[in-house]
Amino acid sequence: MAFFFNFVAISFFVYHLVRLILWAVLDSDIELFVLSKLGKPISSLRGKVVWITGASSGIGRELAIALAKHGVKLCISARNISELLKVKQSCLAASNGGLGPNDVYVLEMDMLHVNHHNDYFNMVIDHFKRVDVLVNNAGRSQRAEWGSINVKVDRELFELDVFAVVNLSRVALNFFVRNSIKGHLVVTSSTAGLIGAPNSGSYTGAKHALHGYFEALRNESPNVNVTMFCPGPTATNFLQECFTDTPGTKYNQRVQPTDRRMTSERCGHLYALAIANKTHLSWVGTFPINFLLYIGCYYPNLKRVLMKVVGMERLQRVRDSR
Repeated sequence: MAFFFNFVAISFFVYHLVRLILWAVLDSDIELFVLSKLGKPISSLRGKVVWITGASSGIGRELAIALAKHGVKLCISARNISELLKVKQSCLAASNGGLGPNDVYVLEMDMLHVNHHNDYFNMVIDHFKRVDVLVNNAGRSQRAEWGSINVKVDRELFELDVFAVVNLSRVALNFFVRNSIKGHLVVTSSTAGLIGAPNSGSYTGAKHALHGYFEALRNESPNVNVTMFCPGPTATNFLQECFTDTPGTKYNQRVQPTDRRMTSERCGHLYALAIANKTHLSWVGTFPINFLLYIGCYYPNLKRVLMKVVGMERLQRVRDSR
């Protein structure tokens, strides 16, 4: 009997030690890593129609290109029409002849115009006759001390990052239900949706809210696939557009070349894999982000101790990948 308990204890220790080591060296969660080797390839989405909001730059742009390489038909939307047209050309080039001009539909769209979401959706349907996957990627991050944030900023950020996303997803959901389609709703969340990010109080709250909304949907409507994709620090221009603590202002900082961030190309590739495999939750990032997420999700009490030991200054450096 003693041997049995010793064996169980050693097995438990080795199991979690291996997981910790993997979290330290991988740039995604273990499930997504395994699926990247043994799961469905991105090419399994070939011929499907994927609508990506916030596709004019950053992760949205790279996701569109990653999908285009495998013959996925695309609707790319954002406010910046000139940048969207550039993304379209990049997608067509990446498809190597697999997509024609009509297979990449450019839609100028402001997510905050929620009263027009039905109109936007109908425009996509008029073009492709269907939508298989909606990727809610539009949004803005934040840099501000928690205590100094004006409540108007909280409202502005939630309008864009939460309520606009939820409203467009409801439009898509109703389309899926009416047409008996097992559709796929995808949301670009953040590691801040899993663990509190310093100096991003409103943003952290918004991303946590998204997880609540879409977890409720997943339990309520099992015939609709829901994927929450949580990228860590990524090399995009997101810092320039960040909310601050004051309404109407932007952070206007640039990501530094020395920052330890995942490339947007790698993030887009992993995102495409998560969509192809219909994961429920995936997160990506470089060390120590994945390690901290693993501790936070599976050992919350240990996380609280670790946060106190690490301290605010070091947490901020991790947050900014420095």
